[in-house]
Amino acid sequence: MGSDVIDPLELLTDKVGRKPRFLSSVYNPVACASAGFGLAAFLNWGFRRPAFSGIQKHIAFAIAGGVFGVYIDKKRDEYLATRDAILRHYVQLHPDDFPPIQRKKYADVLERWVPIR
Repeated sequence: MGSDVIDPLELLTDKVGRKPRFLSSVYNPVACASAGFGLAAFLNWGFRRPAFSGIQKHIAFAIAGGVFGVYIDKKRDEYLATRDAILRHYVQLHPDDFPPIQRKKYADVLERWVPIR
């Protein structure tokens, strides 16, 4: 953030400087695995069995949920990469519609706030 100018094309092409957060790669598989485990417990409850009976079913549903979560992550990354490529191409074809703009500070944008009592 050393530059005072925001270039739209640079925002869409500079992916090297960004590091993915730890939770962004783990959240979907863990959430889907937890949902699979919960689904197995819910099915047991629905069939009037003890919630945690048949632990192999819980393990299988959790593994299937984790695999589904990884699949969702890959599809989402593929979709976002395609979207960024389309946007980047459009900005390259129409550079006059996307001029670089000056970076503004909040102090310049927001008006002074005075409470009225």
